[in-house]
Amino acid sequence: MTSPLRILLLEDSARDAELVQEFLEADHFVCEVTCVQTRAEFMAALEDVGIDLILADYSLPSFDGLSALMLALSARPDLPFIFVSGFGEEIAIEALTSGATDYVLKTRLSRLAPSVRRALREARERAERKKAEEALRRSEMYRAEAERLSHTGSFGWNASTGELYWSDGTYRIFDCEPTTKPTAQLVIDRTHPDDRTRHRQIIDRAATEGSDFTVEHRLLVPDGSVKYVQAVAHRLTGEHPDQFIFVGAITDITERKRAGEERERLRQLEADLKQFNRVSMMGELTASLAHEIKQPMTAAVMDANACMRWLRRDPLDATEACGAASRMVAAVTRAAGIIDRVRSLYGSGASEREAVDLNEILREMTVLLGDTADRHSVSIRTELGLGLPPTTADRVQLQQVLMNLMLNGIEAMRETGGELTIASKRIEEGQLFVSVSDSGVGLPVDAADRIFDAFFTTKPQGAGMGLSISRRIIESHGGRLWASPNAGRGAVFQFTLPGEAEGLRHMATADASPMLP
Repeated sequence: MTSPLRILLLEDSARDAELVQEFLEADHFVCEVTCVQTRAEFMAALEDVGIDLILADYSLPSFDGLSALMLALSARPDLPFIFVSGFGEEIAIEALTSGATDYVLKTRLSRLAPSVRRALREARERAERKKAEEALRRSEMYRAEAERLSHTGSFGWNASTGELYWSDGTYRIFDCEPTTKPTAQLVIDRTHPDDRTRHRQIIDRAATEGSDFTVEHRLLVPDGSVKYVQAVAHRLTGEHPDQFIFVGAITDITERKRAGEERERLRQLEADLKQFNRVSMMGELTASLAHEIKQPMTAAVMDANACMRWLRRDPLDATEACGAASRMVAAVTRAAGIIDRVRSLYGSGASEREAVDLNEILREMTVLLGDTADRHSVSIRTELGLGLPPTTADRVQLQQVLMNLMLNGIEAMRETGGELTIASKRIEEGQLFVSVSDSGVGLPVDAADRIFDAFFTTKPQGAGMGLSISRRIIESHGGRLWASPNAGRGAVFQFTLPGEAEGLRHMATADASPMLP
């Protein structure tokens, strides 16, 4: 159903108002007319945002059309305003030069419908154009902000004419004023002397062959500092196929380069932690198996000794039976010794405690697992409390706990993506608090209290050891680890650790029982 055309009509003649509506409806308009005669009525009607069109007589007893036009242009400049009057040409010229959309004589109302149709079309086109312009401005604003945040810029280069365009982000990267005219020579001059020859060869080849290019090089900016940048350019083959026109992006990768060695160190740390976690899980498993296997083995030893005694009473092959039983005892005893050595190898070990910066470990693990998170469309956000005191702990063990919790969160969001939030703060009694929250599948509804049990897992390939080990480690440091549902969706894993003074007191009074590695 077509919406009615909502018209604000400034007219003091009821008959003329009827004629206006009749002529429009005769031309298939569905009209909803609000008729007013005074300034107050006109001002009140202007506040109706649903009005599509204003039609106005030029002269009324207590008001006039030109005054109404001025008010409309001020309050609702996008509304079409058409005079429908009995006055002639001079008045029409005045009205149109004052900003009216059109002027229709009452003696020629047959022109009204075409005039209204044209006015509505032009108003619609103006609105669409304005919307497009606002969208463009928004897009430019977003692009500029995105360039600033991502340390990138864009450029356009017509290699056939030498014309070069830089965005604000590119000017910022090259450390040039926006009034500077960009040229290929300026790019070469800003390039580090050791990289200029190679960079010029790439530019010359692109200008000669029109081929896409990617180049990574250094810039030597006026203050003497060095920037690492990467430029990627693609040739356009649209309007001017005979010219080599490129569009591209340039990125300041200085921080990425300077973090290269740190990244390699963290990759090695990741490998070490994976191995450490594997050994820890094997230690837990071996300890359990050793406890279970030693009992039947002890019984076997006792049975073998009894067998020797019984066989010695039998004159039939007594010596042979005694030798076999002796070997059985020796083998079983040797197997028990092997189990004990394996348990010792993977089980307890000296924990290296020292004062550590908890936030520093959190930052390391965030960087360490950044690539893993990216692969699963997971973003990592940190909310680290300022001025946290150090805690006395085994750095590698805390890294292992955080790795387990963060990988669990990433795993929970691998199908849908999401956000992993790492937070830290200081709470009462000198305690440090850490939370790892995700927006993933959440805790198992029917087994939420079992997730810290050894060998319990909801993952098809899981070993069920990570959370159990993590809780043991945190508790061995005098802290507590627990889980709860996240607000809305997902899970939150939280743990506490004592501050350095509390940690030292805990070490002094801790039980001497073996700890997990």
